Amino acid sequence: MQIPAGKKVYFLSDFHLGVPDHASSLVREKKIVAFLERAKADAATIFIVGDLFDFWFEYRKVVPKGFVRILGKLAELADSGIPVHFFVGNHDMWMSGYFEKELNIPVYHESRVFEFNGKKLLVGHGDGLGPGDHGYKAIKKVFRNPISKFLFGLIPPFFGISLATYFSKSSRASTGECDEKFLGEENEWLIQYCREKLKEHAFDYFVFGHRHLPIDFQLNEKSRYINLGDWIKYDSYAVFDGTSLELKFN
Repeated sequence: MQIPAGKKVYFLSDFHLGVPDHASSLVREKKIVAFLERAKADAATIFIVGDLFDFWFEYRKVVPKGFVRILGKLAELADSGIPVHFFVGNHDMWMSGYFEKELNIPVYHESRVFEFNGKKLLVGHGDGLGPGDHGYKAIKKVFRNPISKFLFGLIPPFFGISLATYFSKSSRASTGECDEKFLGEENEWLIQYCREKLKEHAFDYFVFGHRHLPIDFQLNEKSRYINLGDWIKYDSYAVFDGTSLELKFN
């Protein structure tokens, strides 16, 4: 895709709407909606790179209550002709057609390659990539199994959503401290993943979320790894202006 002059590509992730409570989540949601309204003026494309929600499950006729402002804004952007791309995260992986049908927004369950103005980007949420973390990788396989999704769908929404929300908040609480500091390139598993991918293909940028820490790391003279941070603490995002990708703060 060639980006028109004066237009930009925006990347945001990890809003975790729903945590830690309704009141603070609502403040965060309004802030994100205001940002998207400003971005609308020069956006060529917008990427939401996972964990928009702290929990999301689509029953056949039920979706979780709330988040009408962000859903309405995403629908407005898509309806206005601005392509919006959505990547599922580890907290909102159970998507099954609602965004595509109601918002006209494509949903991706794996990392995907995009090319803008001759620059090649690998974009994804980033969970379960790289070495280690075998326990989570095993759990991810179970959660993504269609049988697991079907069985969870048999639980009445009141009990199912309440139970999943509890475990989702517990998961965030247990990893909070590790997200606050850069662990060094040898221990940052997404840096290790990027380096392995560069052995197979050339990329100008790797764009991931999940880490909750804004990171701009030079992998080699031609390739960079950008982690988008989050909108819980950092209000961080990335912008591609047609020439280069830059990590920014709201």
